Amino acid sequence: QVQLVESGGGLVQAGGSLRLACVASGRTWRTDMAWFRQAPGQERDFVGAIRGGGSSAVAEAVKGRFTVSRDSAKNTLYLQMNSLKPEDTAVYYCASRIQSLRDVSRDYTYWGQGTSVTVSS
Repeated sequence: QVQLVESGGGLVQAGGSLRLACVASGRTWRTDMAWFRQAPGQERDFVGAIRGGGSSAVAEAVKGRFTVSRDSAKNTLYLQMNSLKPEDTAVYYCASRIQSLRDVSRDYTYWGQGTSVTVSS
């Protein structure tokens, strides 16, 4: 089984930076991992992902500002968020699945509890 624990959320001023981390336990090899976010009253949206092979991608809304990376030795997924905007305010979730050829923006098996990010204007 896989467990995911996010950390690093908090309150930050617009234009600031924050780095989220997701520590995985259980199956951590040959997995695709991703970040999603959900604002109050909104649906959960894809933010970015990194495949087991190392390739990464981010959603258009955060392109140029957010970067997804992973440290396999530490079983940790990161989301570096720069130039934060109020619209980035949301609960951010880490997700994992067995490595797949499918679209990285959907169909994940395991989820973390989320970490809250609030960006003030």
